[in-house]
Amino acid sequence: MVRRTKDEAQETRSAILDTAERVFSERGVSRTSLTDIAEAAGLTRGAIYWHFTDKADLFCEMFARVTMPMEDAPCQVDHSRAADPLASIRTMMVTILKRTSEDAQARRVFHIIFHKCEYVDEMKPVWKRFSEMQASCVSRIEQGIKAAIANGQVAKHVDARRAALGLHALVDGLISKWVMDPDYMPIKSEAEHVVDFFLGALGHAPASGLPAQRRVRTTRAAGQVRKSVRLRQALVRR
Repeated sequence: MVRRTKDEAQETRSAILDTAERVFSERGVSRTSLTDIAEAAGLTRGAIYWHFTDKADLFCEMFARVTMPMEDAPCQVDHSRAADPLASIRTMMVTILKRTSEDAQARRVFHIIFHKCEYVDEMKPVWKRFSEMQASCVSRIEQGIKAAIANGQVAKHVDARRAALGLHALVDGLISKWVMDPDYMPIKSEAEHVVDFFLGALGHAPASGLPAQRRVRTTRAAGQVRKSVRLRQALVRR
């Protein structure tokens, strides 16, 4: 009897979390009350409070039960110790993107985190976990890029930290955009191509000693000078 009661309590708790996930995704966190969740789950507010202190507690528990793509085992690899660190980073990035496209629950939670929640004080525990997850991911990429530079896979002029931030922002941005608009790109089939495009750029050193941005400005300035000279020559001939 006790076992049955515990099982029933767990089923109710899971049903509340499932419902909260769906309603938060549809309405947004700030516009959803515990009464809304209770009604959608076919329960009373008392049943909600039996399992959760308040809406923030419910939200945190909803987030905590989901293994996000960046927390999967393939994404916890120490790239700096891999025989091919660049390939290891590539596998992680592609895995994150493909997992997001295949896991409906992770996709819903990402949608809520990116687009349906205002991180006021009561939501700080959620943002703290998400921020720590992101920082850990960036750190692993950075160490992997440093190893790739040492192996000669990545150009020596590349700043590992900046490259890591850029690659993480690529994945983060694609997920954020895709969960809001799945038609943005076929992420499952395009993940490898997009990742390869950006990783490939890390292996190309600048054509001169100038940083890329200065090379662009210098090239433009030279073009303007040549255009000015040609214009003066034309006026002289007239």
